[in-house]
Amino acid sequence: MDLQEYFEKKKGTGVLATADGEGRVDAAIYAKPHVMAEETIAFIMADRLTHHNLQSNNQAVYLFKEEGPGYRGVRLFLRKLNEEKDSDQLYEIRSKRYPKGKEEGKPRFLVFFKVENVLPLIGAGEEPEGD
Repeated sequence: MDLQEYFEKKKGTGVLATADGEGRVDAAIYAKPHVMAEETIAFIMADRLTHHNLQSNNQAVYLFKEEGPGYRGVRLFLRKLNEEKDSDQLYEIRSKRYPKGKEEGKPRFLVFFKVENVLPLIGAGEEPEGD
């Protein structure tokens, strides 16, 4: 799947799920990822729970539900590679979507992930689980 093309064309809502080293889970609304290479994406993060969890557990899942009826979208299974704090690259990338610039006193992290697997939001022809 060409992630760059997919995320350029699709509108929707994304959720990044992480867990800490003890397995306590968290989920947070996140913008579409920045596609860096064929199997590498990045997210810009504040110093909050999602970022904290990734310090002790490098696994995450990004769920993206496309706008519109039904349950179209993708699930990206991720492994954290590395991160940069307040780097020039971070603010260059950020300025493309948010021209506001750097916010003083609020550290930001550019967190890179390897995309280990891509699955549809739900299996083909299936209904969502649960009631």
